[in-house]
Amino acid sequence: MHLYFITEIYLVFSASLALLILGLHDLEPQFIDPFISTSLQDFWGRRWNLMVTNILWLTVYLPIRSFCSRILGRKWATLPAILLTFLVSGLMHELIVYYVTRVYPTWEVTCFFVIQGVCIALGSIVKKTNLVSHDRFQLHPWISGPLITAFLGVNVICFYFPPLLRNRIDDRAIGEYHILLDFVVKKIAK
Repeated sequence: MHLYFITEIYLVFSASLALLILGLHDLEPQFIDPFISTSLQDFWGRRWNLMVTNILWLTVYLPIRSFCSRILGRKWATLPAILLTFLVSGLMHELIVYYVTRVYPTWEVTCFFVIQGVCIALGSIVKKTNLVSHDRFQLHPWISGPLITAFLGVNVICFYFPPLLRNRIDDRAIGEYHILLDFVVKKIAK
């Protein structure tokens, strides 16, 4: 939730600047109620960080699916496309963590995204092979939503946050917030 709120605050601030400076009124939302997701595919594909989702869709997923369709057929080409899209996302996030921490990667962040991709690919296999009737086996959103949120939370705690916390990014961020607050207070006091 911290990640969501911090990102949402930055995006609202950026949108406000775009409105003030450029006069842009209709900016697309970056999140659409991510905590009511009913599946991992719903979370990553339709609710979380939609700008990145669209970029990865166009630059990684579609070309890989198109290429793999010739080899595996259209039905199964989505699997390598899903896996490689999440691998690319993981590598990009790993690069961001490297730039923030200046510590060589431990690959935990990439592992987080690969796990997400594998789980979505497994769900796709179950749907494609009709191992489970999708109509009969569908959890109520009040059950699937908390399960998805818990799954993501556990994975974030185990894989995404450790490299950040180990390198004291939380302390640095709090220190930078104090500097910004002091600056604003001094400007207002003048």
